[in-house]
Amino acid sequence: MSSARSLAYTSSPLLASRTPVWRSKLIVAGIAAGFLVLAGRAAWIQVFGNEFFRKQGEVRFARTLELPANRGRIFDRNGLLLATSVPAPSIWAIPEDVDADPRKRAELARLLEMPLADLNRRLDNEDKTFVWLKRQVDDEVARRIAELGISGVYQRKEYRRQYPEGEAAAHVVGFTNVEDHGQEGVELAFHKDLAGRAGSRRVIKDRLGRIVEDVGEQVPPVDGRDLQLSIDSKVQFFAWQKLRDAVTEHKAKGGSVVVLDVETGEVLALANYPSYNPGRRVNLSGAQLRNRALTDTFEPGSTMKPFVAALALEKGMVTPQSPIQTAPGRITITGSTISDAHPHGVLTVEQVIQKSSNVGTVKMAMQMQPREMWDLYSEVGFGQRPQLPFPGTVSGKLRAWKTWRPIEQATMSYGYGLSVSLFQLARAYSVFARDGELVPVTLQKADGPAPGVRVLQPQTAQQVRHMLHLATQSGGTAPKAQALGYSVGGKTGTAHKQEGKGYADKKYRSFFVGLAPVEKPRIVVAVMVDEPSNGRYYGGDVAAPVFSATVQQSLRMLGVQPDMNVKPQIVVQAVEESF
Repeated sequence: MSSARSLAYTSSPLLASRTPVWRSKLIVAGIAAGFLVLAGRAAWIQVFGNEFFRKQGEVRFARTLELPANRGRIFDRNGLLLATSVPAPSIWAIPEDVDADPRKRAELARLLEMPLADLNRRLDNEDKTFVWLKRQVDDEVARRIAELGISGVYQRKEYRRQYPEGEAAAHVVGFTNVEDHGQEGVELAFHKDLAGRAGSRRVIKDRLGRIVEDVGEQVPPVDGRDLQLSIDSKVQFFAWQKLRDAVTEHKAKGGSVVVLDVETGEVLALANYPSYNPGRRVNLSGAQLRNRALTDTFEPGSTMKPFVAALALEKGMVTPQSPIQTAPGRITITGSTISDAHPHGVLTVEQVIQKSSNVGTVKMAMQMQPREMWDLYSEVGFGQRPQLPFPGTVSGKLRAWKTWRPIEQATMSYGYGLSVSLFQLARAYSVFARDGELVPVTLQKADGPAPGVRVLQPQTAQQVRHMLHLATQSGGTAPKAQALGYSVGGKTGTAHKQEGKGYADKKYRSFFVGLAPVEKPRIVVAVMVDEPSNGRYYGGDVAAPVFSATVQQSLRMLGVQPDMNVKPQIVVQAVEESF
């Protein structure tokens, strides 16, 4: 049986045939070639052409860590902190590594102040190897989260900004986002200076994000520059507080205060209400975020009348004692009638400003060429964006003089037909405070007096200053602007609010712009209250008291000696202004 099976096997024609030698050599050569190809490929990958694979390895394990620069601090003019950075841990997790029972998850959600469903949705997403749970938590919260001992939940050291002055200085200082980038105010305007330059560190990490090894050279960060503003935090807070009280008392929509040092051009205060806490920005509205003093424009009303009087004096058309007939209390220009609040009869130029007569102002304006008025308005900054490195600053509106019709020239003389911001108005009044020079303004602390630009002759500015002083005395429109111990001068304004192409019924803006002390002014203060609705709306009743309180506090803070003995008195009824 065995012999028969063997015989059958050897008798197979396939096995009995001789295999050609070349075939076996071909197979051996093919195997050798394959090994050579593999060896060559291995040599290429590991020795000659390893750049691609080395990069792929780095993508998976090597990381360039940013070494954040310390953001610069912001100080007021006296060295008090307005903004600084403090440590604030951030909580993150690797979802697939998180191992926590329902009780711990519930406690974690409570500490993070987030719904449990949101936390579970983040932690149950195992497709991600990294997820933020919450950025920049308080130290106490971070400590209690660490005590939970949840695996897969980690902390990263970060910094957040802290704003000691809170709501009072919010619109000046602004705020940063969670990435420490400036979003509003000085934080945005001076972001490059404050942010500095981040450094870098090249490392290799394991799958858990732990650093295994440093590779390459470390580039150190360059810290941001500290910034000292011209703002006086005490003046700022006091102005904001008085503005807040006035807005609340008169049931207004909002308001603004600007305080300028006319010697140096420094902005001492720039306050708005309503405001917000820059450290806790929750459910904010546009009204809270808006820097009204710089972004809102309005028709300035009677606050423009001193400029018309100044131009008439400058051109030699009148003197302070020149009589102007304002009876019967109205005047018609090309079919349109302009009226005073009360008929006054014959008034001197001084009295026109003191009693805020529309008719007297229009009569002076219509003796001038439109271009002359336009030139003066432009020279004091109307229609031009203030040179402040501040977001949202507007230019207002001043149309070309060639387009003015007679009635428009008349209305522009008492503040209708053009628009300005409160900041522009405050700066324009520095012309009267600086004996005819327009002062350049700055938000950073100045080293000394700033050179101004000549607009009016010194005598003209001094004469107008006296008129502004009369407006705050008995018989003027703003006796409530008087300040204890200091002589003041200023002009009230009350303007109808525009709605669409016309004016809203019973909606007003009330403002007062003035200077102090009168003989040698140190500050200009401008106040605006938007839509007072508690019965009174004249600038002399609503805005002038805020001016009075702000002037007293500001001059005391600056060390300016009182220039007059003023005792508390019962203020007589103010003359109603025409608008």
